Amino acid sequence: MSQPIAPRHAVSAFSRQSLAERGAALALLCLPALVISMPSGLLPFGLLLLATSLLALPQLRQAVTPMQPSLRWLWILALLVIGLSLCSVLYFGQPLKDIDNRTRFLVLPWAALWTYALRPSQRLLWWGALLGILAALVLASVQVLQGQPRAEGWTNAIVLADVVLMLMVLAVFCRPRGQWPWAVAAVVAGGIVILLSGSRGVWLGVLLLLVVSALCLRWRDSATRLMILGACTALAAVLVLSVPALTKQTRLAELHHDVQRYERGDSDSSAGARIERLQVAAATFVEHPVVGVGVGRFDNAMLRLPDCRKGFVERCHLGHAHNDLAEWSATQGLPGTVLILLVYGVPLWLLLRLYRRRPQPHFHGAAAAGIMVVAAYILCGMTQSMFAHQVSTGFYVSLVGVLIGLAAREAEPAAEGVARSR
Repeated sequence: MSQPIAPRHAVSAFSRQSLAERGAALALLCLPALVISMPSGLLPFGLLLLATSLLALPQLRQAVTPMQPSLRWLWILALLVIGLSLCSVLYFGQPLKDIDNRTRFLVLPWAALWTYALRPSQRLLWWGALLGILAALVLASVQVLQGQPRAEGWTNAIVLADVVLMLMVLAVFCRPRGQWPWAVAAVVAGGIVILLSGSRGVWLGVLLLLVVSALCLRWRDSATRLMILGACTALAAVLVLSVPALTKQTRLAELHHDVQRYERGDSDSSAGARIERLQVAAATFVEHPVVGVGVGRFDNAMLRLPDCRKGFVERCHLGHAHNDLAEWSATQGLPGTVLILLVYGVPLWLLLRLYRRRPQPHFHGAAAAGIMVVAAYILCGMTQSMFAHQVSTGFYVSLVGVLIGLAAREAEPAAEGVARSR
C-alpha cells in the first residue's frame, strides 16, 4: 500500500518552524558575540528576531498563556516607560526621536516570548559570550597598542567595559556542566578588557561577580573560597599599583588627583564633573518634582551653574547625569524615579520568582544569570546613565528578555512536578 501523503500546508508549516528555530539559535549566538564586536552589533540579532517571529507566529501565540504572568508585567513595564516618556516629550515640545532609546523596551517582552516559544539552547548564549569577550579583547588590545589612551571598541570606553562585564556574567552562570576552565579564562580576558578601557565604575560589578561566583562554587567551604578570592584580589591590586603602566591604565592616580581638585573647588575633572552633576540633579528634582526638565535634556539643567552659562565648557555638555537614578529623576521628576526603580525591579522580581521555581537549587542557569545581569546594571548605573546609550539600552532589554524566556523554560519541570503531585 502507498504511504499517505502529508498535506502540503502541514509540510510548509513544519519547514517554517524548523527555519525559525534555526534562525533563533543563530540569533542567540549573535546577541552576545556581536554586541561590541562590530558597529551596530545588535542589528543582526534584531533582524533575526523579527524574521523568526514572523515565521513562527503560531508558536508565539501558543506561548502567550504559559508565559503569564511574566509576560503581562513586562508589557506593562514597556508601555509605562514609553508612555510616560512620550508624555514628557509632548509636554516640552521635543522631537519624538528623543525617546528612541525608550522605545527599545518593547523588545523586553517580545524577546522573552520569542525565546520561550522557539526554545533556543542556552549553550549558544554561553558560546556567544565567549566569542564576544575574545573579540573585545582583540579589539581593545589593538586600540591600545595603536596609541589610544583607552580602549573604546566601537562605542565608548565605559559602555565597552559595562557590556564586557555582562558577557562575563553569561560566561560564568550560563556555562554548561564541567566548563569552569573556560569560564575562568573568560573572566580573566574580560578583566583585561576592562583594564584596557580605563573604566573605574565597573569594578564594583566585577567584585560582585567574583564574590557570588566564589560562594557558588562546590569546592571546599565558603570561607576557604572567599579567602582564596581575597588573596587573588590583593595580588592583583599589588600588581596594578606596582607597575606604572597598569596604574596609569586604571586611572587610579587620576581619581585621587580629581578628588583633590574637587576639594579645592575645581570640578573640571572626570570625578568632579560626576559629583557636580549629582548635585545639579538633586537640585533640579527639588525644583521640578513632577515633570523634571524633559527626557534627554539633562544638559539644560546644568545651565543653573554660572560656569555653564558663560560659554562652552565640556563638563556641562556630557549629555546625561552619569547616574541612572539622578538622570531619570531630574529629567522626568517623580514619575522618572518610579520608572527607573521599575525598570530594574520588575525584571529582578520576575527572575527571582523563576529561580525559586527551578528544579535545581544551585545558583546557576538563566534565572541566576538574569539576576546577576540586573544587579550588575544597577551597580554600573551608579556611575553611568545606562539607558542614555543605544548599545547598553538595547543589550539590557534583549538579554534580560531572553534570560526570562530561558528561565521560564527551566522552571517548567518543577511546575509540572507540583501539578502531578496534587
